[in-house]
Amino acid sequence: MPSDLREQIRAVEERLRLAMLVSDQIVLDELISPELLFTNHFGQLCGKEDDLALHRSGVLKISQLQASEQHIQVDAQLAIVSVRMAVAGSYDGYAFSEDLRYTRVWRNAADGKWAIVAGHSSRITGPEA
Repeated sequence: MPSDLREQIRAVEERLRLAMLVSDQIVLDELISPELLFTNHFGQLCGKEDDLALHRSGVLKISQLQASEQHIQVDAQLAIVSVRMAVAGSYDGYAFSEDLRYTRVWRNAADGKWAIVAGHSSRITGPEA
C-alpha cells in the first residue's frame, strides 16, 4: 500500500476528528459524501443531512474523541478505516461516555478529495474493553 495514500487517509481522519470536536459544519460538509450511509451504535441508519443537523442544532456536543487504535486499508479509489475511539460529550443535554469502534469507507473523488461514503459504529463491550 503506498504510504502517501495512507498518510492522506490519516490526515482526513484527523480533520474529521477535529471537525467533530468543534462541530465545524463546513469541514464536515466537505468530508462527508452526500451518499453517506452510516449505521450508528444504536443500529439507526443516518445520512449526511442527519449528521450535519446534529452538529448544527447543538443536540450533539462532543468533548472527547481519542483514538487508541487505527487500521487502514487503501488503494487509489477507496480506503477502509477501523478506529477505536473513546468518545464523550452530551446528546440532547445528557452526558455520555463510550468506547466505540468506527469503520469508515472513504472514496477518492475525481478531484482528488476524499469523502466518507459509508460508516458503522459499535460499542466495545467484550474483552477488548
